[in-house]
Amino acid sequence: MTTPAPPVSLVRPPLPLSVAAFISSFDRFAVSPMLVLIADDLGVSLSGAVAAASGYYLAYGLTQPLWGLLSDRLGRVRVMRWALFGAAVAGAVSALMPVLATLVVARVVTGACFGAVIPTGLTYVGDTVRAEVRQRALTDLMAAAALGTALATGLGGVVAGLVNWRVAFTVPAVFALICAVALRALPEPPRHEGNDGRGVGGYLGAVLRQRWALLVFALAFTEGAIMLGAMPFLAPALQHTGLAAAVAGLAITAYGLGLWAFAKLVKHLSGRWPVPLLMVVGGAQLCVGFAIVTVNVSVPSVAVTALLLGGGWSFLHSSLQTWATSVVPEARGTTIAFFACSLFVGSAVASWAAGPLAEDGRYALLFGLAAVAAIPLTAAAALGRRRYGALRAARPEPQPE
Repeated sequence: MTTPAPPVSLVRPPLPLSVAAFISSFDRFAVSPMLVLIADDLGVSLSGAVAAASGYYLAYGLTQPLWGLLSDRLGRVRVMRWALFGAAVAGAVSALMPVLATLVVARVVTGACFGAVIPTGLTYVGDTVRAEVRQRALTDLMAAAALGTALATGLGGVVAGLVNWRVAFTVPAVFALICAVALRALPEPPRHEGNDGRGVGGYLGAVLRQRWALLVFALAFTEGAIMLGAMPFLAPALQHTGLAAAVAGLAITAYGLGLWAFAKLVKHLSGRWPVPLLMVVGGAQLCVGFAIVTVNVSVPSVAVTALLLGGGWSFLHSSLQTWATSVVPEARGTTIAFFACSLFVGSAVASWAAGPLAEDGRYALLFGLAAVAAIPLTAAAALGRRRYGALRAARPEPQPE
């Protein structure tokens, strides 16, 4: 059992936390370049195979409030460890499922368990890193997740094409088990002062009464719908032109590489550039990236788009998640949980809605809608964050001691 540690003040995420974020991202993104192969192997349509991805995202998102409440009540590290144990079992089961229905169920459970890792990790960083350097620490965590994304999108398609798609589900399951054991050494941060004895209703009320939190959740839902809802179709769009899954997966590897590189740049610019400007730069990259594949789908265009989406995620999403850690600090776990819930429910809804367009090969319309939707998202995020910063400038958040 993990025991509470004295208050700590860190400047970067602990290594076990970064490794867990890496594995969680690997598992989440490995399925994208494998959708066509899964459909062929199981004898189902592409839109049917998409259910394995959208079901995962939906479970990942809908369980966030539960994980957040549990982490506020029971502790961040304890929740992550038990969730990783569950992900290891469900991931191994996913690799053995012979038909689509049982595969979808196994992926739903896996997504629900892996869903605890990164949001609770973000909360851990929020608990232990000072506000003025928090975005830098969060970008470090994002960089670890980006490496997992890069390897998943690249190796997922290669392994699925050369060996078997089931292997790509087995690898993160094994490493989830390793991480669950390794996290035992991570110190548990104390709960926020004044939270002792607070029930579930108290945490929920503190979050849902805060209008800035509701705005951040709405922005996260929209971002998830645009970014995570449309991006999984980049690989199928390439495969629609006749390319192999391995080649399509390698093209999308640019996303993870861009995410990793741009995360380092955001870390350097954080504190130098105002947050609304970072959001505008990120939103512009999303818009331009999707516009490119609206015009033409090829290996070079998809690689450039994937690179720009990595940059957009680094600039825009890191700013949104840093904002989410500060809006309700006394219920930070619950806040981050609702933030992640909004993000992945948005992605699940969008990927489900886009499935028929992909089935008909209407990728230009799919990506064009994403490009257009990125414009109001960016404007609302930048203007809202600017207003929030002006109102909170005279009321800084209490710092860890």
